[in-house]
Amino acid sequence: MAQMLDEGGTVDPWRRRARRRRRQMPLWQELPLLLVVAFCLAVLIRTFLLQAFFIPSGSMEDTLLIGDRVLVNKVVYDVREPVRGEIVVFRGTDRWVAQEAPAPPTDLAGRVGRTLGDLVGVSRPGEKDFIKRVIGLPGDKVWCCDEGRVVVNGVALDEREYVLEDSPLELPPNPKECRSRQFTEVVVPPGQIFVMGDHRLVSQDARCQGPVPIDNVVGRAFMIVWPSQRWTSLPVPETFGGLPHADAAPAAPAPVDPDPLEGAVLILPVVATLTVLAGSGRPGRTRGRRLLP
Repeated sequence: MAQMLDEGGTVDPWRRRARRRRRQMPLWQELPLLLVVAFCLAVLIRTFLLQAFFIPSGSMEDTLLIGDRVLVNKVVYDVREPVRGEIVVFRGTDRWVAQEAPAPPTDLAGRVGRTLGDLVGVSRPGEKDFIKRVIGLPGDKVWCCDEGRVVVNGVALDEREYVLEDSPLELPPNPKECRSRQFTEVVVPPGQIFVMGDHRLVSQDARCQGPVPIDNVVGRAFMIVWPSQRWTSLPVPETFGGLPHADAAPAAPAPVDPDPLEGAVLILPVVATLTVLAGSGRPGRTRGRRLLP
């Protein structure tokens, strides 16, 4: 590398010292800059790409357990429609019963912490954030039961892969409660999806609260990231692969797992964040946003 010379042809000591200072920025100066950049990256990732959600209830057991944290792809449905069998996070409609949330903090520190947490996606949940599995798409005819099984467009689903505790079969259908396994046929309206929890015995879902507009979907939950021993993807079960399309429903793309777009969304933010934090050597702690059952 060419050295900077003064008029006499010698190395300029002032320029040499300036370069040395830039190369050896002390940690107390570097750390605040790293934190600001990391915070900005977290806000951008949370807003446009993906978000971590905390599972507080057993409505999706045993696929998702209480305390699990899942990553949700927030852009996948900008390029395609939901697919049957996917697990989605969404905002419930007025028919969906909101559960009681803890009282918001009243002190200044608590309010500031809640605001910052909401920016980076680690705040407590909204009153109507839910996570369920997509069972029916627009135009699908969904009902139960055919020998105890949910039927979609005339085909009974084999749900043993993910439903380990179902609702009682002997109870009559009740449109106001989700206690019974039975429910009358529902034709999913245009622009909406029919969703159900995997733990049917406790899940409050579309059986009694109605379908959900696709516009309310936040994104697809595609991976469990915490605790570490439960790190796994969330693929579409095989039973949804051969279902016919309803006459009123447009042909949906065949499910492909893992979704290449989801893989890119996962890898790029992680690489970017690690790059920013590499100088500090102090990885941050993260918490997920909670969901309702």
